[in-house]
Amino acid sequence: MQVPLIRLQCGANSYDWGKKGNNSAAARFAAATPSDGFTIQDDKPYAELWMGTHPSNPSKDLTTGRTLLDLVQDNQALLASSVASKYENKLPFLFKILSIGKALSIQAHPNKKLAEKLHARDPKNYPDDNHKPEMAIAITPFEGFCGFRPLEEISHFLEHVPALRQLVGDDKAQSFIDTVKANPDDKTQNKKALQTVFGAVLSSSEQALATATASLVEAASSQGADFAAGGVSPTSGSVLSELVTRLHGHFGSDYGLFVMFFLNFVKLSPGEALFLQADDIHAYVSGDIVECMASSDNVVRAGFTPKFKDVDTLVDMLTYNYAPIEEQKMEPVDYPYVTLNRTAYSSGSEAKLYDPPIEEFSVIRTVLRGNGSKATFDPLDGPSIIICSGGKGKISVGPTVKEIKEGYVYFVGATAECVLESEADGDEDEFVTFKAYCEVEETRKKA
Repeated sequence: MQVPLIRLQCGANSYDWGKKGNNSAAARFAAATPSDGFTIQDDKPYAELWMGTHPSNPSKDLTTGRTLLDLVQDNQALLASSVASKYENKLPFLFKILSIGKALSIQAHPNKKLAEKLHARDPKNYPDDNHKPEMAIAITPFEGFCGFRPLEEISHFLEHVPALRQLVGDDKAQSFIDTVKANPDDKTQNKKALQTVFGAVLSSSEQALATATASLVEAASSQGADFAAGGVSPTSGSVLSELVTRLHGHFGSDYGLFVMFFLNFVKLSPGEALFLQADDIHAYVSGDIVECMASSDNVVRAGFTPKFKDVDTLVDMLTYNYAPIEEQKMEPVDYPYVTLNRTAYSSGSEAKLYDPPIEEFSVIRTVLRGNGSKATFDPLDGPSIIICSGGKGKISVGPTVKEIKEGYVYFVGATAECVLESEADGDEDEFVTFKAYCEVEETRKKA
């Protein structure tokens, strides 16, 4: 049987929105276990590191060169029978590092039913028939847009940002404001009203967009006086002004400049996280993150991108759920199935669980502080992938012990006890890892 600890070689994708050269965590991590011919170029953007079995960029066993998909399909015990039978002998999640130098597209990922429909209709632009709920955990300070703002904030901007009102149209803008004010608790009616004004922005003509953009950028250059929300929005006028200026510099006249007034703007510190259900709108703006999702590459886009846009599908598919951003953040909890040694306890080491309300994946962020801190993880009835984002140490499964440091990626097979131990040069050093895993719910109830 294959030893259930396999060091992986993982490929990096270069997209225009990635960070350049060594500023990109995705590039540095890829270079830690480079494929043939991979070198970091200072002027090239590196956007994503993929870890998993997805055919678009499959991970490989560093020793043999075989793909991880081949390995788990030849030896289903690596996945556990429960996972193998439910997910067709494939890893049910796709694990990524994203390094974001400029905004990703305004986007959402389709639910399972819609994914099947889109894939059948347009397999070129929708390569999977699977849904794609996803979770983002910050490695470095992160900015992004996530979900629709509370409706009173959107009403305020429609009333006080002339360029936005101009693009939506006076009648539609006022109808939305009146509807929300008259029926604050009628979610069905308010979601329909939100869809109408949001769709009006994305369906406006390019000429109307160019005219409104000129007005918006002029307002931003005057310190965003039009954007001040008078306490209605937690996003200050100066922040919105800077975002308009920055994103206009990246994309020019773009619908995304106006979509931002509908979406929550969020900043995350390292370790903070967001979970995005299928059909939730979002756009990442800057930072390095760990991202985990159901194994799919489906994206429906409508702004901040030169790629294929599908505005009608996006407008129709969204949930139009609206809530303050604090309600959309994830709160990690202590992971219950790990034992820390005395050194780890005394140094304040921790293992935190990010447990979204889906079966395909959960993620554990482990921070071991100082030299000799050790975390022993109980066996899982399912597979996991571990990446080190900082520091160095050892990883062991049974008698197999290997080094692990920034950028190293390992696959751990099912039913294997896994141990992580820090090797620090000083008391302040941190050995940080992220572990994505899947267990079928019936096997062990999630914490």
